[in-house]
Amino acid sequence: MFKVNDLAVYPAHGVGRIEAIEEKTIGGVTQLFYIMRILDNDMKIMIPQNNAENVGLRNIISDEEVEKVYSILKKKDVEFTTQTWNRRYREYMEKIKTGSIFDLAVVLRDLYILQMDKPLSFGEKKMMDTARGLLIKELSIARDLKESEIEKEIEEIFGGPATVNVDPLDVPIPDANLAI
Repeated sequence: MFKVNDLAVYPAHGVGRIEAIEEKTIGGVTQLFYIMRILDNDMKIMIPQNNAENVGLRNIISDEEVEKVYSILKKKDVEFTTQTWNRRYREYMEKIKTGSIFDLAVVLRDLYILQMDKPLSFGEKKMMDTARGLLIKELSIARDLKESEIEKEIEEIFGGPATVNVDPLDVPIPDANLAI
């Protein structure tokens, strides 16, 4: 049960604040809804109070759970099956949709490790950015640290930043007048 101004996590969208608890009638049925605003993108979500647990709405993780997340991230001896990128993508997307921060940590860790072996597909890169963002936001709130500090810790765990997306418009064009 959440109260107004509580922070909570909504699966695949991240941390939000419960702004109100309102009674609404939809389809002739009157029920209470949590009105939640996602912190990262200002999206507003209505969650039926009696269905909040089923949709995966949960509290910010505890200190013990923070430690478990870091131990998942640090586990490097992971075996990968030889499945196609789209099958892997679907599997990871299901993990993200569960709302479990531990599943999110597994997705991020696996994609970090995988990119060291071979290039990630566009979808996998985007998923990695999503998982990273969701994880950093919740860990920063749980640990009361700046997101940049959490980001630095994650980079240290994996020995460097995640794949950087290069905008082709930012690549300098060689001067055609230079002598070769």
